[in-house]
Amino acid sequence: MAGGCQPASTIHQPSTPDPLVLRYLAHARVEKRLAARTLALYTLDLEKLQALAEQAVVSLTAVTPVHMRRWVAQMHGGGRSGRGIALILSGWRGFYGWLGREGLVSVNPVQDLRAPKVAKPLPKALSVDEAVQLADFQMADTEAHPGLQARDECLTELLYGCGLRIGELVGLDAVASAQAQGWIDLQAAEAHVLGKGGKRRSVPVGAKALQALEAWLAVRSEWLSDAAEPAQEVAGALFISHRGGRLTPQHIRVRLKLRSLQAGLATPVHPHMLRHSFASHVLQSSGDLRAVQELLGHANITTTQVYTRLDFQHLAKIYDAAHPRATVAGLKASLKPNRKPQSP
Repeated sequence: MAGGCQPASTIHQPSTPDPLVLRYLAHARVEKRLAARTLALYTLDLEKLQALAEQAVVSLTAVTPVHMRRWVAQMHGGGRSGRGIALILSGWRGFYGWLGREGLVSVNPVQDLRAPKVAKPLPKALSVDEAVQLADFQMADTEAHPGLQARDECLTELLYGCGLRIGELVGLDAVASAQAQGWIDLQAAEAHVLGKGGKRRSVPVGAKALQALEAWLAVRSEWLSDAAEPAQEVAGALFISHRGGRLTPQHIRVRLKLRSLQAGLATPVHPHMLRHSFASHVLQSSGDLRAVQELLGHANITTTQVYTRLDFQHLAKIYDAAHPRATVAGLKASLKPNRKPQSP
């Protein structure tokens, strides 16, 4: 049946990418400058869209809101989460917005379509004590390569102390240059990074992070001198392996998870958790949401406002622990009559 819903398991992959999809992905890569991971997700979502359109025997430019509503119902019935559907619709909405600007469609069929509502989860953040425990931990697996402790301590301090995204961290070079995506000015104690959408920002670097950075730079020089002649773009990388290559995001995720487990934390730590911890702890201490927005590089204040919920949780815990009428036990104790001691 044209436009009907097929079970998720029967959705086939398109034999060849639609030329319009290829043009849009090139536009997203060159003009919108989307990150490689975002571009890969967009590619998968548009492949799904093309496959659904082929099953409905309709061209991409002839898709209607009716088709879209059916496909959303199909995804929801197949068990996909509301958040997952919302992400897919966001990619499709951008594609049809571009088609409209190119004059290829008159109506965006995704424009007024919304995914099933789902409770927005709070980002996970460490407590202050847990973050300090992780940053101060001395690694146990550094005998083969003693410099691992200095490197992993430095990247941990920068992720937590500056609130950097992992892409911003791996993009850092040891010195500023015209080719560098980012670098750290030791004299000014500032990190200059290239964030989402190609936006640059500067964030302060704390004393602990600067100390860790100086220790790591000494080790880095030794590793580069021992490594084979590195490529020019790799030689400038701030964070490298002992073989001289620039660290990848996956490498950093593995090292941070290992560090957190060895440090005795209950939950394995990933880089974005340290960014959340940075934001939450700064907001708890300062109460300045705008400052946190600037430090994180958020384009919209609503993105940052999720940390006010984290901050409220922190305040609620303090209230429960300190206020005599916050708990049932405290309430009973506060209601007991004050009895005067009997005379002897």
